[in-house]
Amino acid sequence: MTCAKYLVFALTCCVALGLAGCGQEKGNAASAGPPPAQVEQEQDGSVIQVDHPEQFQLAAATAYAATPELVVTGVVSPDISRNVPVVSLASGRVVDIRARLGDTVQKGQLLLTVRSDDVSGGYSDYRKAVADETLASAQLDRARDLYTHGALSVNDLQIAQDAEEKAKVDVETKKEHLNLLGNDPDKPNGVVEIHAPISGVITDQQVTNAAGVQALGPNPFTISDLSQVWVVCDVHENNLPDVRMGDLAEIRLNAYPDQVFHGRVSNISSILDPNIRTAKVRIEVRNPGLMRVGMFVTAKFRGQKADMHTEIPATAILHLHDRDWVFVATPDKKFKRMEIKSGITLPSGMQEVVSGLAPGEKIIQNALVLENSVEQ
Repeated sequence: MTCAKYLVFALTCCVALGLAGCGQEKGNAASAGPPPAQVEQEQDGSVIQVDHPEQFQLAAATAYAATPELVVTGVVSPDISRNVPVVSLASGRVVDIRARLGDTVQKGQLLLTVRSDDVSGGYSDYRKAVADETLASAQLDRARDLYTHGALSVNDLQIAQDAEEKAKVDVETKKEHLNLLGNDPDKPNGVVEIHAPISGVITDQQVTNAAGVQALGPNPFTISDLSQVWVVCDVHENNLPDVRMGDLAEIRLNAYPDQVFHGRVSNISSILDPNIRTAKVRIEVRNPGLMRVGMFVTAKFRGQKADMHTEIPATAILHLHDRDWVFVATPDKKFKRMEIKSGITLPSGMQEVVSGLAPGEKIIQNALVLENSVEQ
């Protein structure tokens, strides 16, 4: 009887301990949350199957319109059509220089003074012409008086009139010559003052103090109107189809990267550089005053026709081994890893897809989360 009691007591304790253990396991399972996704690799290594695919949020690839872009480098150059040479019409020696290379000058500003024998000879010729005209005028008056009293023939009167007319022409010619040299015929002066023909910046200087100047020879100065400048870019031959005459371009100066200037393509060179295989592309840009000749710039060309592209969240792209991948949802609730070619970064956390993915396809919104699950 006693043995039977002990046996019943032992069985009762075992059952109690078993029930307590089951309750503890149930409590631990309840506190651990949902089980982790179980990943199964398919025979195709790019296909991944998970137990709970609904845990991974999906996103749809969308289409957007964008114009093609091409970014090249260039340099600011003066507009040749706005380069005006400063010409000296008299030969002589420079006695004074009032401007230097790089100076900003105004139209009519004195640039240099030249002492010239051409001016001295011009005054001499002018005075002689005035004296000849005075004599011819007096002879004409005398001939008219004689003709009135019948003491002179008509032929002699006509000769006197012709001499007077020619003398006036000589005076006008010598006077105009002095005016062209910049001198007043009524104020004799042995120097020539050369003034700026336009307002602008002196971009070339070929004279110094005491140097000689030849009439219509090498230009002492060249003045450039920099209110409109050229941006000359080097475009590789493979990219030439993306640039057309009349295309708009965005210009950014290396010195002022936050400011954007706009210009238009006015010329595409027909000759390639044989060494670097590039062609010169000229862009005409209005200069607000910040652009200086020789500055380096970056030019961005945009196509005239918009193309359709695909965009997805940037988090959906997995960067692995210098390649870009996404996980595409399949109809049987699996995920297939596909390689894509990504493009530029778009606003609002989006990324352009150049190829490998079509609009409308469903992809994992955060590829890194699924990749971590696969690795575990």
